[in-house]
Amino acid sequence: MPAALPSNAASAPETRAGERSEPDRVAGADAGGGGNGATRVPNPEVSATAQRRRFTAQYKLDILAAVEAVRGRGEIGALLRREGLFSSHLTRWKAQRRAGGLSALGPRRRGPKAAPPNPLAKRVAELERENRRLERRLAQSEAILVIQKKVSELLGIPLDRPETDGRTS
Repeated sequence: MPAALPSNAASAPETRAGERSEPDRVAGADAGGGGNGATRVPNPEVSATAQRRRFTAQYKLDILAAVEAVRGRGEIGALLRREGLFSSHLTRWKAQRRAGGLSALGPRRRGPKAAPPNPLAKRVAELERENRRLERRLAQSEAILVIQKKVSELLGIPLDRPETDGRTS
């Protein structure tokens, strides 16, 4: 006998394959009839993009508990078919449960993980700003020296050569 899942609405997945965002219509409701024996008609609209199914952590735990409670041959397969799941779901969910319990079973963001900020990035930016400032001052000083040399040549003022320490160049 297959194990029964808890019958609370929170344990069901948020979306299932084939479900639409609009609620299903009740047959006969459009025609003015809406009796007690009305059947549900699925919404025939197909969305342009497929929606990935998302399962709550509680639903995953309920399914894992139901799988562990199953004893008969072929009952796990029947449970998976009834719930629309694959054995890979069970494998992944068991590994997540071993890794960290309920929090590990929760949804994760897809895509590349954001790199943690470099603790030295602020210092590097500060040093680069200082380097640019000093380069501007150096260029200004070199321009002033060039002008001073030209003025001394025009006025005939000899420039003092730096004293050497005995070496010839």
